[in-house]
Amino acid sequence: MDNDVSTTPRALATEAVHAGREDLAALGLHAPPLDLSTTYPSYDTRAEAARIDEFAGTGARPDGPPVYARLDNPTTARFEDALARLEGTESAVAFASGMAALTAVLLVRASLGLRHVVAVRPLYGCSDHLLTAGLLGTEVTWTDPAGVAEAIRPDTGLVMVETPANPTLAEVDIEALAHSCGSVPLLVDNTFATPVLQQPVRHGARIVLHSATKYLGGHGDVLGGVVACDEEFARALRQVRFATGGVLHPLAGYLLLRGLSTLPVRVRAASATAAELVRRLSADPRVARVHYPRIGGAMIAFEVYGDPHAVTAGVRLITPAVSLGSVDTLIQHPASISHRIVAEGDRRAAGVSEQLLRMSVGLEDVEDLWRDLTQALSAPSGRSARPAVDGSPVPRPAVR
Repeated sequence: MDNDVSTTPRALATEAVHAGREDLAALGLHAPPLDLSTTYPSYDTRAEAARIDEFAGTGARPDGPPVYARLDNPTTARFEDALARLEGTESAVAFASGMAALTAVLLVRASLGLRHVVAVRPLYGCSDHLLTAGLLGTEVTWTDPAGVAEAIRPDTGLVMVETPANPTLAEVDIEALAHSCGSVPLLVDNTFATPVLQQPVRHGARIVLHSATKYLGGHGDVLGGVVACDEEFARALRQVRFATGGVLHPLAGYLLLRGLSTLPVRVRAASATAAELVRRLSADPRVARVHYPRIGGAMIAFEVYGDPHAVTAGVRLITPAVSLGSVDTLIQHPASISHRIVAEGDRRAAGVSEQLLRMSVGLEDVEDLWRDLTQALSAPSGRSARPAVDGSPVPRPAVR
């Protein structure tokens, strides 16, 4: 009977704790080491030249010390290996931020002459801006999931979707969308769901993007991004990272690896609280509509009858701030902040209304959160329900 724990499939909760750390016992260590070196000794320069030539030609990780921190880092590599295990991909490549990670993906595809992107709104506001502004020479066609196949051109290098979407929590059938993409890679921004709730590659996606700043770090104290993919694409990403300098700092890599160990526990606990808040918000007459994904999660979006700005100004325990995925609960008004950079008409068409609030539920007690939220909903300028702008009856509260 084979009891080799190194080859036996392990549950995600176990992988989260042990992935990227398998060699520690042999090294005589319990906690992963933090390597802050920017450079490494090179006594055999002929061998170093060969290693650099190999990296320049293939993008493969060098054997032995990294030569220079912009090329690779052992601490960051541990985080990359662990995240790839959780997402079920061959490799992962970490960057200084989620936007740096997306930029690298676009540059890799553009280097092949594939500058056209098909994208489904809504996306994170800055992702939307990066595509729309053409800052990298890309051209984007916006469509709904049903129109993806028709929107693909010979020069299409990428199809991009975020599901659940930021900030409306709209969901896309990844498997159906991947089928529509044909041979064009499908990139799924999995920041909101995390691999705890879904692993997009298992449904046909080829590239998975995370703002690691959010749930992967989990404590609001680290900035980073990561792309999970096959090794061939990872090699191209490493070359772009080396050339452009968008590297993840090793301290951030250390914190992100530590964050992964509690990721399943944090996501599941916060999701349970979020589900209860959704139930209460859905029955609250001050709330017009609640958005919550079928797969669950710790993110809630809801539209109020009153003044949304009064709600964000009225919270005391909950923090009115952008970002998400921390141990504490955050709330923000997307039309004013996270999606302000998206043109107003495009925001509205994607469901980002002026009444919409987005809340990232943390690990506080649900009663304390509800007490704070319900008093904020009763802030002076938001007391009474108002009719829809066109004078038609406002729909009853509904979850979607």
